[in-house]
Amino acid sequence: MRESKYDDPVFFEKYGQMDRSKLGLAGAGEWEALRELMPEFQGKRVLDLGCGYGWHCAYAAEHRAASVLGIDLSERMLEVARQQHSGPVIEYRRCAIEDIDVPDGSLDVVFSSLAFHYVQDFGVVMDRVWRWLVPGGRFLFSVEHPIFTACGSQDWYRDGEGKILHFPVDHYFEEGERKANFLGENVVKYHRTLTTYLDGLLTRGFRLLRVVEPQPPERMRDLPGMRDELRRPMMLLVSAEKS
Repeated sequence: MRESKYDDPVFFEKYGQMDRSKLGLAGAGEWEALRELMPEFQGKRVLDLGCGYGWHCAYAAEHRAASVLGIDLSERMLEVARQQHSGPVIEYRRCAIEDIDVPDGSLDVVFSSLAFHYVQDFGVVMDRVWRWLVPGGRFLFSVEHPIFTACGSQDWYRDGEGKILHFPVDHYFEEGERKANFLGENVVKYHRTLTTYLDGLLTRGFRLLRVVEPQPPERMRDLPGMRDELRRPMMLLVSAEKS
């Protein structure tokens, strides 16, 4: 079994103190933009890749999905999901995104929130999602923006007094492993270009419906450091349909 950084007790505790962990969807800066991209869930069979605490599984179930399967590699994440976001149509399963497999043509919606930058081979994921979806099925995901992942450090460039000067972008076309500092811990992520994300969908037969670079909502812009998030894109939201 692969291992998840989120099963590290120190890292998991730090993650649990984030606003998005404590407040749920309302604490996620991208939620307003992501909600607008959500498909119709009523009667749909849904797979959430990297479901975390299960917020989005619960959202799909609340909107009358027929079934929701949430998979995550972290047992600690799944414990929270089962405790806080269970339901008669929701199933949680421990599995890596790279290892999950379901019958072809068995899903109406495949969703993923901020998980694919932990996956080494996104091409394999796109191939499988294509097989899993029925014609007209939706593939909706959010990832860290390629501008945000390119350099690897994921931190601002500052002057000697600690004032933010700019955000570094380097080695953009060199896809692959990056060692980032997240919550004061070393985390392995994978950088890929915008072309890989978008053209990879198109060449597999998906039809792009929306591509959004979300900005922090007005209600959050007075929070510490949030206005600086207007200086560079941190996330990318993509909605596609199986033609």
